[in-house]
Amino acid sequence: MNAISFHRSAMVSCLAIILTSAGRAHAEDRPLRHVINAEIRAAWEKQGIKPAAQADDAMFLRRVYLDLAGTIPSYEEAVTFLKDDSADKRSKLIDRLLEDARFGKHQAALWELALLGRRPINNPDQPRQAFRGWIAERINKNEPYDRWVRDLLRAEGSSLDNAGPVFYAQFDGKPEETAMAVSRLFLATQIHCAQCHMDRRDGKWTQQDFYGFSAFFVRLAVVRRTINGKPAVEIGEKSTGEMMFVGPAARQEAGKQGKPMPPKFLDGAALEEPALPKDFKETPPKEGQPLPRPAFSRKEKLADWIASAENPYFARAAVNRIWAQLMGRGLVNPVDDFRDEVPASHPQLFKALAQQFVAQRLDMKWLVREIANSDAYQLSSASTIAEPQWYERGRFRALTPEEMLASLREASGFDAAVRASGGDPAKAALPAQLDFWSPYSFTDAPAPGGAFQASLKERLFMSNATRVRELLQPRKGNLADWLATSDAPVEERVDRLFLTVLTRLPKAEERRLFTEHFASGADKRALAEEAVWALVNLSEFRFNH
Repeated sequence: MNAISFHRSAMVSCLAIILTSAGRAHAEDRPLRHVINAEIRAAWEKQGIKPAAQADDAMFLRRVYLDLAGTIPSYEEAVTFLKDDSADKRSKLIDRLLEDARFGKHQAALWELALLGRRPINNPDQPRQAFRGWIAERINKNEPYDRWVRDLLRAEGSSLDNAGPVFYAQFDGKPEETAMAVSRLFLATQIHCAQCHMDRRDGKWTQQDFYGFSAFFVRLAVVRRTINGKPAVEIGEKSTGEMMFVGPAARQEAGKQGKPMPPKFLDGAALEEPALPKDFKETPPKEGQPLPRPAFSRKEKLADWIASAENPYFARAAVNRIWAQLMGRGLVNPVDDFRDEVPASHPQLFKALAQQFVAQRLDMKWLVREIANSDAYQLSSASTIAEPQWYERGRFRALTPEEMLASLREASGFDAAVRASGGDPAKAALPAQLDFWSPYSFTDAPAPGGAFQASLKERLFMSNATRVRELLQPRKGNLADWLATSDAPVEERVDRLFLTVLTRLPKAEERRLFTEHFASGADKRALAEEAVWALVNLSEFRFNH
């Protein structure tokens, strides 16, 4: 029986439910978006909940751009969509955004944050840039989720051409930390409590489970070197080295070495590992050179097991995380802690999501398309509830620092100014100070269920930072320049200002106030800059509506 075989009866039952019990969705062969609609409505009826109305076009437009492209739409994109009267314009827009290069770039930013955190200690900036590019390329090519995760966990090559070394490097030879992160991120399973004692939350994981899983990583080594003048990270793997288990924490004794713990998958199966020759000697690495390949790679076997469609955790963890990205909270919440005593809020829907995701060969774009086309995703978010438990309203959320930076670039007309000066926006970076400091100045969006409060540092940054003001100043081709030099009626200029920055037309009172503002002085450039600055500093700009 190979390593993918599942020995625990509970796991087998779980897998059987997901893959063979197709539920109402498979039996009726309905598109997943229809299954979502039916299951969400059934929960509303059961809970006695009246859902919000459908989001208007402007609200939907801003939401879907931020969720799929990581930025607000341009003025031209907004006008084109809002003037379109076709009944299927929303689904067509979703299709276009999924094929837009910005989709992969945005997903890469989200996965980078999940996999590396905001400020990892052991990852310099250069490998992180390659990390984002590697993930973005694979997502834009629509490489199946299992394939790119398997490649990431195999970590072959250097950080200049593979994301895996950057992921492993943050743990810097700490197998226990590596095991906790891998199980949490890719299997939605928390095993950290079992490091010292039986997991007391649900009693599922033992210390033997924890150290057996950690044994897959005990032979990994971080190799840092320079390749073609660039700093790079590689992950080597030795052929020898064992995870030592000394027993329960309460019975540990000073100087006790413990016994070797063989690698064991979380389904209970032990890794079948061939014995080394009796005269085997580990080959020491040469200075500045990667470690030689191991006689047998534990890392590769684990990567294959984790990213298998037969793994009962893998597909469920993925669909739950992607659902939470778009809907605000997982069907199992929090997304990275599956436990028996925390069932899914919509069990049949959760089964259908996992089953159809596997049937579609773990196609992430397909999954995002189906969720974004559902009625629940397209509900109005006009509420003070950030993450409704039953998805009766659209997700109301703060923008991430990366989305804020991208949206400031779009709202100011930075790319148009670059084109007007003969440059290429794809190669143009924002002012260095703004580009570097923004992710550290803007407040991170809260964890699921948490309230958001912008920091004083963020408010001072937006209000007073020199580079922010320079970005908004009239510059040939940008928004403030158009507002200052256009011969269009002032009402039309106000409309363009609001559509560009807030993705909506102004209300009557707003139009009146800004019309008076533009007529309040002779310095049109200063008035234009102040108008743009005022809107990007509104709390409305900070949120997805």
